[in-house]
Amino acid sequence: MEKFTTLAAVAAPLPIDNLDTDQLMPKQFLHGIDKKGLGRGLLWNLRMDADGRPRPECVLNRPGFEETKIIAAGPNFGCGSSREHAVWGLLQYGIRAVIAPSFGEIFYSNCFNNGLLAARVTPEDGAAILAALSDVKPVRLVIDLEAERIALESGAASWSFQVAPRHRRMLLQGLDMVDATLQDKAEIEAFRAAHEAKFPWMAGLPGKYRRIRDGRRA
Repeated sequence: MEKFTTLAAVAAPLPIDNLDTDQLMPKQFLHGIDKKGLGRGLLWNLRMDADGRPRPECVLNRPGFEETKIIAAGPNFGCGSSREHAVWGLLQYGIRAVIAPSFGEIFYSNCFNNGLLAARVTPEDGAAILAALSDVKPVRLVIDLEAERIALESGAASWSFQVAPRHRRMLLQGLDMVDATLQDKAEIEAFRAAHEAKFPWMAGLPGKYRRIRDGRRA
């Protein structure tokens, strides 16, 4: 995955509570068997009218917001169904970070597993960030993952955010879930050795099961 260290970009305010994954990626865009084309479906009903024309009142359709890479939103962002397509769509659209006071639990994990920063701030800071942004004139934010800080590019204000150490390491080093697990391989093998020494009858159970299974088939 692409590493995430510092991001300076336009931030679009979406002051919506409980913006769920059904809104982020509507069901009609889930028919494919791969990840292609999901950027088009992102927030479709918010961005487009019933005839598929851009809604001028949507911040993402306004001049200057074409290069939006950060979304600031209300609490419980990404709640609802577990569809990972919502995260894929955000990334394909060009979004690298979402700032909110809270996130749907499964969506939150999907973000880090795919290289999207979900920056959790306090409700007070979340409100302050939304107030500092504009849906008419683009405002740029700077996100420093190493320092866990969000700031106006002008330097007029800054806020902190929280990321779990494992998730922070995954983004900083560009690791997916498999890569992050393999970094702990030595500890995993040490645990396995200690566990099998304490419970020797459990050693090699998967292999024993396969031999029994194959023998029954024969």
